[in-house]
Amino acid sequence: MILVPLFDLKFLNEFAAQSAGSRWRHRRCRHAMRACAVSIAVLLAAGPAHAASIVDSAGRAVEIPDKVERIYAAGPPASVLVYVLAPERLTGWPRAPYPEERPYIAAPYRDLPELGRLTGRGGTANLEVVLRVDPHLIVDFGSVRATYVSLADSMQRQTGIPYVLIDGRFDATPAALRLLGQALGRQERGEALARYADELFAELDVKLKDVSEEKRPRVYLARGPDGLESGSVGSINTEILERAGGRNVVGEIPGRRGLVQMTMERVLAADPEIIVTWDRNFYHAVWSDPLWARVAAVRSKRVYLSPTAPFGWIDRPPSLNRLIGLKWLARTFYPDRFRFDLAAETRAFYRLFYHVELSDADLERLLQWAQGEPPPQDRPR
Repeated sequence: MILVPLFDLKFLNEFAAQSAGSRWRHRRCRHAMRACAVSIAVLLAAGPAHAASIVDSAGRAVEIPDKVERIYAAGPPASVLVYVLAPERLTGWPRAPYPEERPYIAAPYRDLPELGRLTGRGGTANLEVVLRVDPHLIVDFGSVRATYVSLADSMQRQTGIPYVLIDGRFDATPAALRLLGQALGRQERGEALARYADELFAELDVKLKDVSEEKRPRVYLARGPDGLESGSVGSINTEILERAGGRNVVGEIPGRRGLVQMTMERVLAADPEIIVTWDRNFYHAVWSDPLWARVAAVRSKRVYLSPTAPFGWIDRPPSLNRLIGLKWLARTFYPDRFRFDLAAETRAFYRLFYHVELSDADLERLLQWAQGEPPPQDRPR
């Protein structure tokens, strides 16, 4: 609908009720109609004020407001995605950063409030929290299964706030960056980050294309302090191992594609050559555990600890943070094929994705962490 200035319309209505013989009235009418014409032309040139529509990864048409300045991240993966693309629009974190993570997040975003999570295990946010924050858009990044579609539709219906679902599968990373970049009017930055992912995936494909399946290292992801939680082949938590050229020893589990509870017997039977973990308690305990001592990876000292500052390099959460972890794992699995300078690559990644220029001390801390020497624990885990 086109609106014209109220003053001009009021004057014209009054004028129409009067006699048309006066020269003064004729001149006023000309001026008023000229003003109306200018106003209409300006509004027509500006275009309609309604929102743009995008189709999210679940195939849902979502109306995006013209003005998106406040975004609620539905879970940890989404918070990383929004922070990377448009940090000034992020309203808060699902979990406030720990002290050891804060130096790796740009100020003032490290001080954003803790809002809880709408999705995933241990959801702590609710409708009241969302309404109090009053976002212009809710973003979820991860699974787009029916459960999450239902949650998105329900939340959108109850709050009137547009809710976008974005596919969080690792190989869909470039598409996710381009999709949210389009929704937020950040196409240029979304494209730059998507190219980084495209080039990394292409490099892996080229350098690993002649490595047959049987020659790829057998790898196990050890989650939790006992190391007995892992993920089946294709799980969003373990797909990084497979993308880096490893063979997930958990294998495929019919009817399941996610986290699984292992037993020590199953781990011993699988006998992985490499173990990757982000749990420092497990990492420190595994070297002296007589059962784990029977596993090939422990015997050969090939248990690797992932940094988790500000976000995990392999998981925790499974989001864009995995890109630097993918570089690290590829170099770890195939040191002869990936000879890049990890320090230089880490510094460049944190600058491009996390908006921080790492000090030499902070960079060294990450590299030591990746070698099994994390910073001292200042809180229980």
